[in-house]
Amino acid sequence: MPVPARELFTLDIDRARRCGFPEVVFGEGKSAETLVEIFQRLLAADVDVLATRIDPEKASGLQQAFAAGAYNERAKTFRMATGNEYAEKVGRVAVVTAGTSDLPVAEEARETLDWMGVEVLMMHDVGVAGPHRLQERVEELRGLDACVVVAGMEGALPSVVGGYVDCPVIAVPTSVGYGANFGGISALLSMLNSCAANVTVVNIDAGFKGGYVAGLIATRANPRDGRAEQGTEGGKEE
Repeated sequence: MPVPARELFTLDIDRARRCGFPEVVFGEGKSAETLVEIFQRLLAADVDVLATRIDPEKASGLQQAFAAGAYNERAKTFRMATGNEYAEKVGRVAVVTAGTSDLPVAEEARETLDWMGVEVLMMHDVGVAGPHRLQERVEELRGLDACVVVAGMEGALPSVVGGYVDCPVIAVPTSVGYGANFGGISALLSMLNSCAANVTVVNIDAGFKGGYVAGLIATRANPRDGRAEQGTEGGKEE
């Protein structure tokens, strides 16, 4: 006998109050039916919902249930707003990719930052194979709260970016590469061994985690006045 969907999950409605932002839904391994019920419960609590790792089949089911939802096929994210989303962006974070093949992970980071209400600068295809590409745009990286740098292969780009900027660099290794890339392990180890003191590292293909950490840095450095707390009664402060 199938287990009712409501018995498969326990939502953390209080997370926005404790941690600053609501719970994010990890879609991998969940059925479309379970995801729909999770969305319904979160929306009923006035939470703007972000779900990651949503494949096109699950997105189709979510889109049928939530016609106003937004699916980013490249990032595999699905978002549904309650009307409590932030009216103005705060802070500024760059999401930088070594190559075009890193875009899916970078887009997951961008979607996360946008959901957090942070202004995002996207900078694509500036990897170390053509170092002049980054040098030509390095002035755009001045005055940021953080940089999310996404790279596969040998994963050298975060260290290079770290040598140009005065903000935290969140390095995101990707599984892009040939055999000895070992599914992103080579990029991960390279980033962990960075000699740039401002570089820190998240897990392989973890665009959400890189974006979320950068978003926390940006929103703490640029606090909102009278910010609404999603997931509280009415979704707003009294």
